[in-house]
Amino acid sequence: MDDRVRGGDGGTDSGRLPERDRPWVMRTYAGHSSAAATNALFRRNLAKGQTGLSVAFDLPTQTGYDPDHELAAGEVGRVGVPISHLGDMRALFDRIPLAEANTSMTINATAMWLLALYVVAAEEQGAATQRLTGTTQNDIVKEYLSRGTYIFPPAPSLRLTTDTIAWTVVNAPKWNPVNICSYHLQEAGATPVQEVGFALATAVAVLDAVRDSGQLPADRIGDVVRRISFFVNAGVRFVEEMAKMRAFARLWDEITAERYGVTDPKARRFRYGVQVNSLGLTEAQPENNIQRIVLEMLGVTLSRDARARAVQLPAWNEALGLPRPWDQQWSLRMQQVLAYESDLLEYPDLFEGSHVVTALVDEIVAGARWELDGILEQGGVVAAVESGYLKSALVASLAERRRRMETGSDVVVGVNRFVETEPSPLTAAGADAVQRVDPSAEQAAAGAVRDWRAGRDQAEAAAALDRLRAEAAGTANLMDATLACVRAGVTTGEWAAALRAVFGEYRPPTGLAGAGGVAADAGLSAVRERVGRTAAELGSGRLRLLVGKPGLDGHSNGAEQIAVRARDAGFEVVYQGIRLTPRQIVAAAVQEDVDLVGLSVLSGSHLAAVPAVLDGLRAAGRADLPVVVGGIIPPADADALRSAGVARVFTPRDFALSGIVDELVTVIREANDLTA
Repeated sequence: MDDRVRGGDGGTDSGRLPERDRPWVMRTYAGHSSAAATNALFRRNLAKGQTGLSVAFDLPTQTGYDPDHELAAGEVGRVGVPISHLGDMRALFDRIPLAEANTSMTINATAMWLLALYVVAAEEQGAATQRLTGTTQNDIVKEYLSRGTYIFPPAPSLRLTTDTIAWTVVNAPKWNPVNICSYHLQEAGATPVQEVGFALATAVAVLDAVRDSGQLPADRIGDVVRRISFFVNAGVRFVEEMAKMRAFARLWDEITAERYGVTDPKARRFRYGVQVNSLGLTEAQPENNIQRIVLEMLGVTLSRDARARAVQLPAWNEALGLPRPWDQQWSLRMQQVLAYESDLLEYPDLFEGSHVVTALVDEIVAGARWELDGILEQGGVVAAVESGYLKSALVASLAERRRRMETGSDVVVGVNRFVETEPSPLTAAGADAVQRVDPSAEQAAAGAVRDWRAGRDQAEAAAALDRLRAEAAGTANLMDATLACVRAGVTTGEWAAALRAVFGEYRPPTGLAGAGGVAADAGLSAVRERVGRTAAELGSGRLRLLVGKPGLDGHSNGAEQIAVRARDAGFEVVYQGIRLTPRQIVAAAVQEDVDLVGLSVLSGSHLAAVPAVLDGLRAAGRADLPVVVGGIIPPADADALRSAGVARVFTPRDFALSGIVDELVTVIREANDLTA
């Protein structure tokens, strides 16, 4: 121990810990293009001092499609790595000893499948399943509310989670089989109180399901609790975020002791990892994202009694596109400077006894307990999902957050205040500020999965899928049947399709019907008048807007906020939710006779999805129907979309919703040769 920790006489300084704390697990969320390319990135990051892996899977993998499926078009390798079968998992962890790794996998609907692939790949390396350490996110509830990578209805989805937990407690006791994820709830609009209350309601549903399944003896509920972790979001209001984490810890200890009778305090410890707020990063003045990331990291590290077990930080340019390895290195170095250069880990909890912090924690605890009790009175979190209550609450909260940003009561530096700026050398002309995914990666993945299917024992694969379907129709734990599918060479899409045939697919409430709008101000009133006047000039009762989400991108927050504001302005809005093919969007536009089509794409697949919709409209005889696009779209891509026929392109810089809706009216007027 160095002199900064020891006093001059060799004794421990008053107030310091006798031994410096170990740092948290340091990760970067990574994956793109192919298993081989991602493996190279993993090994480079580990060599730089990263102490854990966090795997980002692409949207087809997350939603149970192979790379050659129609819905996978434009999405393969975009927001993560495509993993279609055991061969891909082998390549992903080539030369990475899984017996020693700590691997987090952000996967939900297909969590059982990806864990099974990981287990078999580890076995082939000679790693005993009992030694594996890591986490599968496996929280399907928040997918219905925010992120959108669900497949099956809530009840069978919860069964898959339950089966995975029961299997790992017995067979992989060091693995965290579920990561209750409040991260995306905050992105979808949740206040700190809602984030804590809604996430704990999900945890209760999971624990109740495992307890009531009868798969484990009653006295092993403590082992289940010990292996449940949480994955949270940390926003820039870092004092409030720190208090939120202390509130989480207090309530989790209370619930696991009182509801489940867990007596071991260590088992009741609140264990969580964190990714700081990616959607809070801005495209405008992106250099400001560096200080945002650092402040958000402090919210989950300053308080020793509620410190994150693992931290992964986004890169400064995630609002622009896919970060480069250097950008990820910068974020890793932020963690290392805090952990190794600062004195943070030398002290006990800095906030113990603080009247301010205690009062703030008490406030969040009381509010979250009220939310939790209300959800349980409705029949639990599944019932609250199916009724639309939770989704409507989040849409309304996000609408209020956007209102505060638009009015300037919430300041976002460089966006709605202090917008004057010098040119940034980070995004200077000619600089490639983000990593590009080679378009050929999708064709290569599609060809590779076809070759994999052709080269396996077809009878063995068919028998494994037959077993999976049969056991899914019954009550058996599905992990063993899933492992058999892995060993037989079944693909991700085939595994999911077999379960779709038994469980069906699910389309949850969009939340728009129950979401209240904003109060009319002068700006919105002017837009409303313009909407009514335009409809009258066109001889229609109301202007009709189709909001479409093509492809597998499930981040629907922005699309829903546009839909709510357009409805408030007098539009009739047609919104059918997420995960639509271009053909479905075109059919809806023609059938509903809309005046405008608005497409929202945040996954980077806009250059494939949008032209497909434009081509479909032309084929349907509606080339005259204007199309606008919103999403994370680089300037060069925006130019390409406009050249293809898109009337307007909106990016995160366009934060004023009423202004966007007003521009939609302008597009309709231009398309119909009406004067301004």
